[in-house]
Amino acid sequence: MAITSPITGSAQTGFSSPSATIVRGAQKANGVDFAVTALSGMGPSTSNTASSPFVVSVEKPVSIKTPKVSAAGIVYSPGRNRHRIATLKGMAAIASFPSIPGIAETFIAVPAGAEEGDPNNIRAMISVHIGVLQQYSAALGDQVVSGVVTA
Repeated sequence: MAITSPITGSAQTGFSSPSATIVRGAQKANGVDFAVTALSGMGPSTSNTASSPFVVSVEKPVSIKTPKVSAAGIVYSPGRNRHRIATLKGMAAIASFPSIPGIAETFIAVPAGAEEGDPNNIRAMISVHIGVLQQYSAALGDQVVSGVVTA
């Protein structure tokens, strides 16, 4: 895993040089969790607490699927290999009430076998996806807060 602390946050309206300090949690069979222990440049946001969690999970498939070829030469795809990055953050739906977790997820689902058969197109897809998220970050935050699509 190449995730290091601190994480430089992306642009958001009202934030100034956002960053987060993370601590790696226990390794899971298919990934790892990180707790956000400190924040900077994010206004009155809170880091990870029992009542308001702030964690990031990085997961891979428990077992990698591969395509199967029948004796007649027909290729059967067992589906897709699904990877996930999820950020869970406690937030108050109503001031002074207990926090409720919000979640941001990115799923990457590639056809089984593409890891070996077409790695450059996997990387191209991920590169553009992350680029859009980076470029659209502040507008996406505004969109989620206001309910108005700003793309």
